[in-house]
Amino acid sequence: MGDQYRDTGWFGVLFTTFIVFSILYNIARARRGKSLFIRRIAGLNAIDEAVGRATEMGKPVVMVPGLSDTTVNAKSMQAINIFAYVARVAARFATPILVCCYNSGIYAVSQEIIRDVYQEEGLADRYDVDSVRFISDRQFAFAAGVSGLILRERAAAAFFMGEFYAESLILAESANTVGAIQVASSTEITQTPFFIAACDYVLIGDEFYAASAYLTRQPVLVGSLIGQDWGKLTIALTVLLGVIGGTYAIHTQTDTSWDDKNELVIGLPHRAKPADGLLQRLLIPKPEADVKVERPQYSPDEIPKPDKGGGS
Repeated sequence: MGDQYRDTGWFGVLFTTFIVFSILYNIARARRGKSLFIRRIAGLNAIDEAVGRATEMGKPVVMVPGLSDTTVNAKSMQAINIFAYVARVAARFATPILVCCYNSGIYAVSQEIIRDVYQEEGLADRYDVDSVRFISDRQFAFAAGVSGLILRERAAAAFFMGEFYAESLILAESANTVGAIQVASSTEITQTPFFIAACDYVLIGDEFYAASAYLTRQPVLVGSLIGQDWGKLTIALTVLLGVIGGTYAIHTQTDTSWDDKNELVIGLPHRAKPADGLLQRLLIPKPEADVKVERPQYSPDEIPKPDKGGGS
Protein backbone atom coordinates (compact mmCIF):
# COMPACT_ATOMS: atom_id res chain seq x y z
CA MET A 1 0.00 0.00 0.00
CA GLY A 2 2.84 2.38 0.83
CA ASP A 3 4.51 1.78 -2.53
CA GLN A 4 1.24 2.39 -4.35
CA TYR A 5 0.72 5.69 -2.46
CA ARG A 6 4.24 6.85 -3.28
CA ASP A 7 3.66 5.86 -6.87
CA THR A 8 0.32 7.62 -7.56
CA GLY A 9 -1.02 9.02 -4.27
CA TRP A 10 0.93 12.28 -4.49
CA PHE A 11 -0.97 13.21 -7.65
CA GLY A 12 -4.33 12.98 -5.79
CA VAL A 13 -2.95 15.10 -2.93
CA LEU A 14 -1.72 17.71 -5.40
CA PHE A 15 -5.06 17.75 -7.19
CA THR A 16 -7.04 18.12 -3.94
CA THR A 17 -4.70 20.89 -2.77
CA PHE A 18 -5.30 22.78 -5.99
CA ILE A 19 -9.11 22.61 -5.59
CA VAL A 20 -8.92 23.78 -1.95
CA PHE A 21 -6.60 26.61 -2.96
CA SER A 22 -8.98 27.61 -5.79
CA ILE A 23 -11.94 27.86 -3.40
CA LEU A 24 -10.06 29.83 -0.73
CA TYR A 25 -8.44 32.12 -3.30
CA ASN A 26 -11.77 32.99 -4.94
CA ILE A 27 -13.42 33.58 -1.56
CA ALA A 28 -10.62 36.05 -0.78
CA ARG A 29 -11.14 37.73 -4.17
CA ALA A 30 -14.88 38.08 -3.53
CA ARG A 31 -14.27 39.55 -0.08
CA ARG A 32 -11.94 42.14 -1.58
CA GLY A 33 -14.81 43.33 -3.74
CA LYS A 34 -13.76 41.70 -7.00
CA SER A 35 -16.64 41.25 -9.42
CA LEU A 36 -16.76 37.51 -10.10
CA PHE A 37 -18.82 36.44 -13.08
CA ILE A 38 -21.70 34.00 -12.60
CA ARG A 39 -23.61 32.92 -15.67
CA ARG A 40 -27.12 34.35 -15.96
CA ILE A 41 -29.77 31.89 -14.77
CA ALA A 42 -33.05 32.68 -16.50
CA GLY A 43 -35.22 30.92 -13.94
CA LEU A 44 -33.90 33.03 -11.07
CA ASN A 45 -34.13 36.24 -13.08
CA ALA A 46 -37.84 35.47 -13.49
CA ILE A 47 -38.49 35.67 -9.72
CA ASP A 48 -39.11 39.42 -9.73
CA GLU A 49 -41.36 39.08 -12.78
CA ALA A 50 -43.38 36.28 -11.18
CA VAL A 51 -43.82 38.11 -7.86
CA GLY A 52 -44.69 41.34 -9.67
CA ARG A 53 -47.37 39.55 -11.67
CA ALA A 54 -48.81 38.05 -8.48
CA THR A 55 -48.86 41.52 -6.91
CA GLU A 56 -50.75 43.01 -9.84
CA MET A 57 -53.32 40.21 -9.76
CA GLY A 58 -53.61 40.14 -5.95
CA LYS A 59 -52.96 36.39 -5.98
CA PRO A 60 -50.54 34.37 -3.81
CA VAL A 61 -47.16 32.89 -4.66
CA VAL A 62 -47.00 29.13 -3.94
CA MET A 63 -43.69 27.55 -2.94
CA VAL A 64 -43.05 23.82 -2.46
CA PRO A 65 -39.66 22.67 -1.06
CA GLY A 66 -39.96 19.12 -2.36
CA LEU A 67 -40.74 15.81 -0.69
CA SER A 68 -37.70 15.16 1.45
CA ASP A 69 -38.00 11.93 3.46
CA THR A 70 -35.49 13.11 6.04
CA THR A 71 -36.13 15.96 8.45
CA VAL A 72 -33.79 18.52 6.88
CA ASN A 73 -31.09 17.91 4.29
CA ALA A 74 -29.00 19.96 1.88
CA LYS A 75 -31.60 19.77 -0.89
CA SER A 76 -34.49 21.01 1.22
CA MET A 77 -32.36 23.75 2.81
CA GLN A 78 -31.25 24.93 -0.62
CA ALA A 79 -34.90 25.18 -1.67
CA ILE A 80 -35.82 27.05 1.52
CA ASN A 81 -32.95 29.51 0.98
CA ILE A 82 -34.28 30.27 -2.49
CA PHE A 83 -37.79 30.66 -1.08
CA ALA A 84 -36.41 33.07 1.54
CA TYR A 85 -35.35 35.36 -1.30
CA VAL A 86 -38.75 34.98 -2.97
CA ALA A 87 -40.46 35.78 0.35
CA ARG A 88 -38.24 38.85 0.78
CA VAL A 89 -39.34 40.21 -2.60
CA ALA A 90 -42.99 39.32 -1.86
CA ALA A 91 -42.83 41.05 1.55
CA ARG A 92 -41.75 44.32 -0.02
CA PHE A 93 -44.78 44.29 -2.31
CA ALA A 94 -47.19 42.89 0.32
CA THR A 95 -47.79 39.86 -1.88
CA PRO A 96 -49.33 36.84 -0.09
CA ILE A 97 -47.29 33.64 -0.06
CA LEU A 98 -48.02 29.98 0.60
CA VAL A 99 -45.22 27.57 1.55
CA CYS A 100 -46.48 23.97 1.39
CA CYS A 101 -44.43 21.48 3.42
CA TYR A 102 -44.33 17.69 3.27
CA ASN A 103 -42.13 17.07 6.31
CA SER A 104 -42.77 18.35 9.84
CA GLY A 105 -39.10 19.26 10.36
CA ILE A 106 -38.99 21.28 7.15
CA TYR A 107 -42.26 22.92 8.19
CA ALA A 108 -40.69 24.16 11.45
CA VAL A 109 -37.53 25.41 9.71
CA SER A 110 -39.54 27.16 6.99
CA GLN A 111 -41.65 28.96 9.59
CA GLU A 112 -38.57 30.32 11.34
CA ILE A 113 -36.82 31.41 8.15
CA ILE A 114 -39.85 33.10 6.59
CA ARG A 115 -40.64 34.87 9.89
CA ASP A 116 -37.03 36.10 10.07
CA VAL A 117 -37.24 37.42 6.52
CA TYR A 118 -40.26 39.58 7.36
CA GLN A 119 -38.61 40.84 10.53
CA GLU A 120 -35.38 41.74 8.72
CA GLU A 121 -37.41 43.74 6.23
CA GLY A 122 -39.15 45.56 9.08
CA LEU A 123 -42.49 44.10 8.03
CA ALA A 124 -43.20 41.70 10.88
CA ASP A 125 -46.84 42.82 10.95
CA ARG A 126 -47.33 41.46 7.43
CA TYR A 127 -46.23 37.96 8.34
CA ASP A 128 -49.13 35.50 8.36
CA VAL A 129 -48.63 32.33 10.40
CA ASP A 130 -50.83 30.41 7.96
CA SER A 131 -48.56 31.31 5.03
CA VAL A 132 -46.40 28.28 5.93
CA ARG A 133 -48.51 25.12 6.01
CA PHE A 134 -47.95 21.46 6.73
CA ILE A 135 -50.07 19.59 4.16
CA SER A 136 -49.40 15.86 4.58
CA ASP A 137 -46.55 13.38 4.88
CA ARG A 138 -48.14 11.03 2.33
CA GLN A 139 -47.02 11.53 -1.25
CA PHE A 140 -50.28 11.71 -3.19
CA ALA A 141 -52.25 13.19 -0.31
CA PHE A 142 -49.68 15.98 -0.35
CA ALA A 143 -49.97 16.34 -4.13
CA ALA A 144 -53.76 16.54 -3.88
CA GLY A 145 -53.61 19.10 -1.07
CA VAL A 146 -51.16 21.39 -2.89
CA SER A 147 -53.07 21.08 -6.16
CA GLY A 148 -56.27 22.00 -4.35
CA LEU A 149 -54.65 25.12 -2.86
CA ILE A 150 -53.31 26.19 -6.25
CA LEU A 151 -56.72 25.79 -7.89
CA ARG A 152 -58.73 27.42 -5.07
CA GLU A 153 -56.36 30.36 -4.56
CA ARG A 154 -55.73 30.79 -8.30
CA ALA A 155 -51.99 31.23 -7.66
CA ALA A 156 -50.19 33.62 -9.98
CA ALA A 157 -46.73 32.12 -9.46
CA ALA A 158 -45.46 28.72 -8.35
CA PHE A 159 -42.00 27.55 -7.31
CA PHE A 160 -41.27 23.81 -7.12
CA MET A 161 -37.73 23.06 -5.92
CA GLY A 162 -36.17 20.08 -4.20
CA GLU A 163 -36.86 16.36 -4.31
CA PHE A 164 -39.89 15.44 -6.42
CA TYR A 165 -41.14 12.10 -7.64
CA ALA A 166 -44.29 10.87 -9.39
CA GLU A 167 -46.32 13.88 -8.17
CA SER A 168 -44.18 16.40 -10.10
CA LEU A 169 -46.41 16.49 -13.17
CA ILE A 170 -49.58 16.70 -11.03
CA LEU A 171 -48.30 19.85 -9.33
CA ALA A 172 -46.95 21.40 -12.52
CA GLU A 173 -50.15 20.76 -14.48
CA SER A 174 -52.29 22.20 -11.68
CA ALA A 175 -50.29 25.43 -11.73
CA ASN A 176 -50.33 25.45 -15.51
CA THR A 177 -54.13 25.13 -15.46
CA VAL A 178 -54.54 28.44 -13.59
CA GLY A 179 -51.94 30.18 -15.77
CA ALA A 180 -49.29 30.61 -13.06
CA ILE A 181 -45.68 31.44 -13.88
CA GLN A 182 -43.71 28.37 -12.83
CA VAL A 183 -40.07 28.02 -11.83
CA ALA A 184 -39.02 24.47 -10.97
CA SER A 185 -35.98 22.35 -10.23
CA SER A 186 -35.71 18.73 -9.16
CA THR A 187 -32.70 16.83 -7.86
CA GLU A 188 -34.27 13.69 -9.34
CA ILE A 189 -33.19 13.55 -12.97
CA THR A 190 -36.17 11.33 -13.83
CA GLN A 191 -38.57 14.17 -12.96
CA THR A 192 -36.75 17.04 -14.67
CA PRO A 193 -38.27 16.24 -18.12
CA PHE A 194 -41.79 16.58 -16.67
CA PHE A 195 -40.97 20.00 -15.25
CA ILE A 196 -39.43 21.04 -18.58
CA ALA A 197 -42.64 20.03 -20.36
CA ALA A 198 -45.04 21.83 -18.00
CA CYS A 199 -43.12 24.77 -16.44
CA ASP A 200 -41.91 28.11 -17.77
CA TYR A 201 -38.41 27.97 -16.25
CA VAL A 202 -36.39 25.00 -14.98
CA LEU A 203 -33.08 25.01 -13.12
CA ILE A 204 -31.07 22.04 -14.37
CA GLY A 205 -28.24 20.30 -12.56
CA ASP A 206 -25.81 22.57 -10.71
CA GLU A 207 -27.99 25.62 -11.32
CA PHE A 208 -30.11 24.55 -8.36
CA TYR A 209 -27.12 24.52 -6.00
CA ALA A 210 -25.67 27.72 -7.47
CA ALA A 211 -28.91 29.61 -6.85
CA SER A 212 -27.97 30.86 -3.36
CA ALA A 213 -24.72 32.38 -4.62
CA TYR A 214 -26.50 33.88 -7.63
CA LEU A 215 -29.25 35.51 -5.57
CA THR A 216 -27.39 36.66 -2.45
CA ARG A 217 -23.91 37.37 -3.91
CA GLN A 218 -22.37 36.53 -0.56
CA PRO A 219 -18.53 36.34 -0.89
CA VAL A 220 -18.24 32.86 0.66
CA LEU A 221 -20.91 31.38 -1.60
CA VAL A 222 -19.71 33.13 -4.76
CA GLY A 223 -16.05 32.29 -4.09
CA SER A 224 -16.89 28.64 -3.38
CA LEU A 225 -18.90 28.40 -6.58
CA ILE A 226 -16.13 29.87 -8.72
CA GLY A 227 -13.50 27.69 -7.02
CA GLN A 228 -15.52 24.55 -7.67
CA ASP A 229 -15.88 25.56 -11.32
CA TRP A 230 -12.12 25.84 -11.55
CA GLY A 231 -11.88 22.31 -10.17
CA LYS A 232 -14.38 21.02 -12.74
CA LEU A 233 -12.43 22.67 -15.56
CA THR A 234 -9.24 21.07 -14.26
CA ILE A 235 -10.91 17.64 -14.23
CA ALA A 236 -12.19 18.16 -17.77
CA LEU A 237 -8.72 19.24 -18.92
CA THR A 238 -7.17 16.19 -17.24
CA VAL A 239 -9.62 13.90 -19.04
CA LEU A 240 -8.85 15.62 -22.36
CA LEU A 241 -5.11 15.29 -21.85
CA GLY A 242 -5.63 11.65 -20.86
CA VAL A 243 -7.50 10.96 -24.11
CA ILE A 244 -4.80 12.65 -26.17
CA GLY A 245 -2.01 10.90 -24.26
CA GLY A 246 -3.75 7.55 -24.51
CA THR A 247 -4.20 8.02 -28.24
CA TYR A 248 -0.48 8.55 -28.70
CA ALA A 249 0.44 5.77 -26.28
CA ILE A 250 -1.81 3.15 -27.84
CA HIS A 251 -0.36 3.66 -31.28
CA THR A 252 -0.59 1.11 -34.04
CA GLN A 253 2.20 -0.37 -36.11
CA THR A 254 1.62 -2.57 -39.13
CA ASP A 255 3.78 -5.17 -40.78
CA THR A 256 3.98 -4.80 -44.55
CA SER A 257 5.28 -7.24 -47.11
CA TRP A 258 4.93 -8.12 -50.78
CA ASP A 259 3.30 -11.30 -51.99
CA ASP A 260 4.09 -13.36 -55.10
CA LYS A 261 1.88 -11.11 -57.24
CA ASN A 262 3.93 -8.08 -56.24
CA GLU A 263 1.00 -6.69 -54.20
CA LEU A 264 1.34 -4.96 -50.86
CA VAL A 265 0.07 -6.98 -47.91
CA ILE A 266 -0.73 -5.14 -44.64
CA GLY A 267 -0.47 -7.23 -41.54
CA LEU A 268 -2.29 -6.97 -38.23
CA PRO A 269 -1.57 -3.95 -36.01
CA HIS A 270 0.58 -4.25 -32.92
CA ARG A 271 -0.52 -2.05 -30.03
CA ALA A 272 1.56 -0.65 -27.21
CA LYS A 273 0.45 -1.07 -23.60
CA PRO A 274 -1.96 1.62 -22.22
CA ALA A 275 0.33 2.15 -19.21
CA ASP A 276 2.95 3.69 -21.53
CA GLY A 277 1.15 7.07 -21.38
CA LEU A 278 2.23 9.77 -18.90
CA LEU A 279 -1.18 10.28 -17.25
CA GLN A 280 -1.74 6.54 -17.06
CA ARG A 281 1.51 6.20 -15.14
CA LEU A 282 0.39 9.00 -12.79
CA LEU A 283 -3.09 7.62 -12.09
CA ILE A 284 -2.57 3.88 -12.36
CA PRO A 285 -0.22 2.26 -9.83
CA LYS A 286 2.68 0.23 -11.08
CA PRO A 287 2.00 -3.48 -11.23
CA GLU A 288 3.45 -5.38 -8.33
CA ALA A 289 6.59 -7.32 -9.06
CA ASP A 290 6.21 -11.05 -9.47
CA VAL A 291 6.69 -12.67 -6.12
CA LYS A 292 8.77 -15.82 -6.24
CA VAL A 293 7.74 -18.49 -3.80
CA GLU A 294 10.66 -20.44 -2.40
CA ARG A 295 9.65 -24.08 -2.32
CA PRO A 296 11.81 -26.76 -0.65
CA GLN A 297 13.53 -29.16 -2.96
CA TYR A 298 13.46 -32.85 -2.04
CA SER A 299 15.21 -35.79 -3.53
CA PRO A 300 12.99 -38.82 -4.27
CA ASP A 301 14.16 -40.53 -1.10
CA GLU A 302 13.48 -37.46 1.05
CA ILE A 303 9.87 -36.87 0.00
CA PRO A 304 7.81 -37.12 3.21
CA LYS A 305 5.18 -39.80 3.22
CA PRO A 306 1.61 -38.85 4.13
CA ASP A 307 0.14 -40.09 7.37
CA LYS A 308 -2.15 -43.06 7.27
CA GLY A 309 -5.75 -42.06 7.44
CA GLY A 310 -8.89 -43.85 8.53
CA GLY A 311 -10.08 -45.23 11.83
CA SER A 312 -8.81 -48.16 13.79
